Amino acid sequence: MRLLITNIRQLCQVSTAKRIYGKDMANIPSIAHAWLLIEDGLIHSFGPMAEIPETNPDEIYNAADRLVLPAWCDSHTHLIFAAPRDQEFVDRIRGLSYEQIARRGGGILNSAKKLNETSEEELYRQSLKRLHEVMAQGTGAIEIKSGYGLNTEAEMKMLRVIRKLKEHAPIPVKSSFLAAHAYPTDYKDNKEGYIKLITDEMLPRIAAEGLADYMDVFCEKGFFEVPETERLLEAGWKYGLKPKIHANQLHYSGGVQVGVKHNAVSVDHLECVGEAEIETLKGSNTIPTLLPAAAFFLGIQYQPARKMMDAGLPVCLATDYNPGSCPSGNVPLLLTIACTQLKMTPEEAINAVTINGAAAMELENELGSIQKGKTANLIITKKIPSLAHIPYDFGNNPVEKCVFDGKIN
Repeated sequence: MRLLITNIRQLCQVSTAKRIYGKDMANIPSIAHAWLLIEDGLIHSFGPMAEIPETNPDEIYNAADRLVLPAWCDSHTHLIFAAPRDQEFVDRIRGLSYEQIARRGGGILNSAKKLNETSEEELYRQSLKRLHEVMAQGTGAIEIKSGYGLNTEAEMKMLRVIRKLKEHAPIPVKSSFLAAHAYPTDYKDNKEGYIKLITDEMLPRIAAEGLADYMDVFCEKGFFEVPETERLLEAGWKYGLKPKIHANQLHYSGGVQVGVKHNAVSVDHLECVGEAEIETLKGSNTIPTLLPAAAFFLGIQYQPARKMMDAGLPVCLATDYNPGSCPSGNVPLLLTIACTQLKMTPEEAINAVTINGAAAMELENELGSIQKGKTANLIITKKIPSLAHIPYDFGNNPVEKCVFDGKIN
């Protein structure tokens, strides 16, 4: 199957880079008035319309002066949950903090209770609907975490739902095992017992069934602190699960340092980042992933994106789609928040959720840029004047069509 897209106003993100660092994030290489040929789901060739060759395509799509760019790569989500937590949204408006809500049984424990009461079939139905919604906004690869089960059977139920999404979705889906999200009520006075449940019971079963790509831990004061995080990451590595961890959301928790020490693919959140954390990340292969939509929704401090880019780091953005602290998987809105609150330029923000987002899921050889041989997961925008219009026109969907695996949706 050969699909030719013609009359592209701007073919964006034409790059062979595996990730984009620091000041280079301000640039997005593009071809004006372009064409792109897809063959058997992969990008075959591209160039300016003035030099279009004879291609004999099976289908031609006239982009009619629209922009084409790589689909978003959302590397941090909790897409699988059983119910919203809108009452907690009201509680925060009335003055309760995230930690106060958690201490009285809200937050993650609230989601865990509802998930344990929900069937696997119903979880899959809800999750598939959410996945289609974010795909319609341009998401072409996604990572999904467990962590609302907090017991063996419920965690495995979540991971089986993720596997089913992998099998049926037209986009790549990565799976992270996050039983170390909170201590369940039954183990609130036996934290060692819960850690052993994860390492001695959950991990062997999950690894035996191949249910996870990554091991995640919420490394935070009052949750899993550095010594516990180290034990859990070491246990995950024994089963071939690379770390992707929650770090430094609420405090300077040591999460960045422990993540880099254990060769984490990424450390995510990073509201609390200073010189020590930046120095630790410099020279490492660990990608700093910022989740500013969660900071926006919780009303907490934003990540120092500018300082991190000035230090030469390859900053990534992701949504953190979840029912408590960010009930949105809307990447275009995430770009607006990154531009207005983190003071990232549109180009920097788009680099952060395309090439760098792909790298944060180890998909940099398959997705994230316009490059020969990569999977053709693309966005065809509505008729907009520039890339900057995507975050500028906030609240509106810039996507007219998506291409997933070389097929127009």
